Amino acid sequence: MTHHQTQSPQFFLTAPSPCPYLEGQYERKVFTHLVGDKAPELNDLLTQGGFRRSQNIAYRPACETCRACVSVRILAQEFQPTKSMKRIVKRNADLIGTAHDAEPSTEQYSLFRAYLDARHRRGGMSDMTVLDYAMMVEDTHVDTKVIEYRRRGPDSFITGRGEGPLLAVALTDQMTDGLSMVYSFYDPAVEDRSLGTFMILDHIRRATAAGLPHVYLGYWVGGARKMAYKVRFKPQEHLGPNGWERFE
Repeated sequence: MTHHQTQSPQFFLTAPSPCPYLEGQYERKVFTHLVGDKAPELNDLLTQGGFRRSQNIAYRPACETCRACVSVRILAQEFQPTKSMKRIVKRNADLIGTAHDAEPSTEQYSLFRAYLDARHRRGGMSDMTVLDYAMMVEDTHVDTKVIEYRRRGPDSFITGRGEGPLLAVALTDQMTDGLSMVYSFYDPAVEDRSLGTFMILDHIRRATAAGLPHVYLGYWVGGARKMAYKVRFKPQEHLGPNGWERFE
């Protein structure tokens, strides 16, 4: 039987590697393992301190010459959607998100593969196999859910589940102070729904309903086009040298 120590976690530093967001920069990360009974508590503390989770590892940037990566969290209880966001919610009123335990499926992987091939063909996750995907979902020692989005069916009011093809998926950690969106993906062929934005709006709604103050979006890099969407959800806070500060 594997024994996991419950003392203070050990932290490690990766070797420099080319930054995926800023040309000419090199990234390093500090990381620790999230295992054992204390993993949920540690994940809460580290996420509040700017870490992100990937499988059973919590990490944050520790670059030597750059501080461009900024942790972002939405103030869910104060959030006010823009007119365009309200239109997106209305456009997706026929969808329902169902939270499941962190278990992978072939249907999820097919959607994940289609999303990567269409949107991130040259990204670091582009060569992930079905086994890699399964590990991404189920290798967790914290309270993680897979939220599947499907169209509402005639029995959805009774079952609380959507029906029909899988359109979007969010891998989400539930914490004491909010929801952390670990990773999300959607059907790239359905462009008119703005499913990426809709999933964030749905997480804000879920956090608000549960009385949780925050939705964590991970890192924002100013000037990185792929991350520009994150600052649209206001009000929000950014983690800086003086702690979490409101970003306007």
